[in-house]
Amino acid sequence: MVAFAPGGPADIAGRVVAQALQESLGQQVLVENKGGAGGNIAAKQVARDAADGYTLLVTTSSIAVNQSLYKDPGFNVSKDFTPVILVADSPNILVAHISEPAANLKDFFRLYKGKNVSYGSAGIGSTPHLTGDHILRKLGGLDAVHIPYQGAAPALLATAANHVQIASVALPPAIPLVRGGKVKALAVTSLKRNPSLPDVPTVAESGFPGFEDYTWVGLFAPANLPPDLVARLNTVVNEALKTPKMRTQLATVGLDAKGGSPAEFKDYLNREVVKWGQVIKETGVEQQ
Repeated sequence: MVAFAPGGPADIAGRVVAQALQESLGQQVLVENKGGAGGNIAAKQVARDAADGYTLLVTTSSIAVNQSLYKDPGFNVSKDFTPVILVADSPNILVAHISEPAANLKDFFRLYKGKNVSYGSAGIGSTPHLTGDHILRKLGGLDAVHIPYQGAAPALLATAANHVQIASVALPPAIPLVRGGKVKALAVTSLKRNPSLPDVPTVAESGFPGFEDYTWVGLFAPANLPPDLVARLNTVVNEALKTPKMRTQLATVGLDAKGGSPAEFKDYLNREVVKWGQVIKETGVEQQ
């Protein structure tokens, strides 16, 4: 079960993982997109499912964010899930309507200082939402109003249609629209320029040295999945992530293949929960 709409980083990575599982396990793996509430709807459903290895969750770093953002997200990320593997990560990107006169983020800040700005994201509590809020409101000092969508693809389409002035989304779904001239890229949030869009400057280059931020995608199972099943799923995906084919599939859309053990992913997840809890306090994003 993918926690966001088709076309976003979770969906892209989830389908690649599903293909790897299907080829290795020799049985059909179905992908169901169930977006909404910043990934919480799918997460709540998987948390209630049987821990038998037949239902898995592909979601983003939003699962760590939502633990602090929502007063009651409907699950406890530390108790209700078995972290299987960190699949991939990607920088976020700020894009605007193609007619936007600003050539980059620095120009955008200069042009819109003291003016109202609307920006879209994949949903309340998604890391691109918090990234956009931090960059536009805190770093840029803009009066920015957040417009949440049920995934990166709808947010990008809204930007292409000029329903919002700017969108903050994970890089993968934005690449084809930027290359196709449907939206204008202003900045990526990686420390260095991304090879997929080498002409797009970083936020760090736009006057904020050292700034970097990423959206990650992980594979989870319901809590108490038997260790042998955790190990088997982790091994299958780890082996797939090491192949040139899968690494190329992910890199082409701006995702960096990760991998590692379940224990490493669990430790990373715990650190992310703490990190984003602090970001939420600093940005003042309203809890639901």
